[in-house]
Amino acid sequence: MSQKIEMEICLGSSCFSRGNKDVVNYIREYLKRNHLDDIIIFKGSRCMGLCNTGPNLRINDRIIEDISIEVIESILEKEIGNLKL
Repeated sequence: MSQKIEMEICLGSSCFSRGNKDVVNYIREYLKRNHLDDIIIFKGSRCMGLCNTGPNLRINDRIIEDISIEVIESILEKEIGNLKL
């Protein structure tokens, strides 16, 4: 695949305090487990300015709000699951 996908998670204090550390770790493991870490550029963001609806995750230009460890796997499967080897 020639085009990379950008995935950015908000690590602002509001989102971080709502459990984004666990979500970050889960996403890293998911990408590694499914051999997607060379296709997807995963990084943190200081703040997305959407604190009231966070934690937030941006995949390319789409922002997904209110993510949590309980729903992150289904979000990843829906958004990037078709890229798995």
